[in-house]
Amino acid sequence: MTIATVGVVGLGNMGLGMAATLARKGFTVLGYDLSPVRRPAAEAAGVTTLNTLNEVLQAADALVFSLPLARDVEAVVTAEGGLLSRTDRKVVVVDTSTSDPGTTRRLAERLAAAGHALLDAPVSGGPSGAAEGTLTMMVGGAEADYALARPVLEAMSARAPHVGPSGAGNIVKLVNNLLVAAHLVTTGEALRLSEAAGLSADEAVKVVNTATGRSAISEVMVPRWVQSGTFDSGFSAGLMRKDVRLALELAAECGIDLPLSAEVKRIWQATQDAIPDTADFTRMADYRDPKGAH
Repeated sequence: MTIATVGVVGLGNMGLGMAATLARKGFTVLGYDLSPVRRPAAEAAGVTTLNTLNEVLQAADALVFSLPLARDVEAVVTAEGGLLSRTDRKVVVVDTSTSDPGTTRRLAERLAAAGHALLDAPVSGGPSGAAEGTLTMMVGGAEADYALARPVLEAMSARAPHVGPSGAGNIVKLVNNLLVAAHLVTTGEALRLSEAAGLSADEAVKVVNTATGRSAISEVMVPRWVQSGTFDSGFSAGLMRKDVRLALELAAECGIDLPLSAEVKRIWQATQDAIPDTADFTRMADYRDPKGAH
């Protein structure tokens, strides 16, 4: 079953880049976003934007979702007169949103009953990775559905491993982002220690990046967005707070205690006034509490 036309629902920082990449790779791409202001940029990138969600859901051979919350994904999947009512072919939904495994599994079952499929395929790599087709995708779902969607996955990513059954991609993404949230806190604190002790953060991070304390935060995010002062990675503090919350909710569902991660969640919540949800999440590495605590 070939895939020639891909519908992209959600044309924000990530969705627009993925839609443009798919168009550049030879797919016919249909796009939809609640905000009409996203349409000109999408059209300029070779994406045909449609006026209603159901037009996309009814016309595409495969769908890519890039949405903020699990409830948004559910609303699109269950839209009246949309995908669940299609009987002309099997449609694979590639959901790149960061969602919770429970919602994904429930929606996957509902789509399967209607003859369709859902892959949870959250991504890492930011808007630049989406625009360049170099994302890392973490894909959960049935192996046969993964194989069917492979041309779409390969067009958008440098790596798109199948990590397990439905929900597995969500689990890996939550684990990843929990680590990122913690690393932003610890890297920021470590560099402030260096400065307080008399060594510039710039000099310290150069050495750290050749030693065992390095991470994607110190190697990429600090030089690119923190030391430069641009803070424009394209990922918001509000989305990171959401991902940390989902990770801790998953831990509670599993009956495990994660005390350090709980403290990371507390810090992200406590800094909401200084680093609002609309701010870039990399500002956490530069945060300095005037009260002296983190």
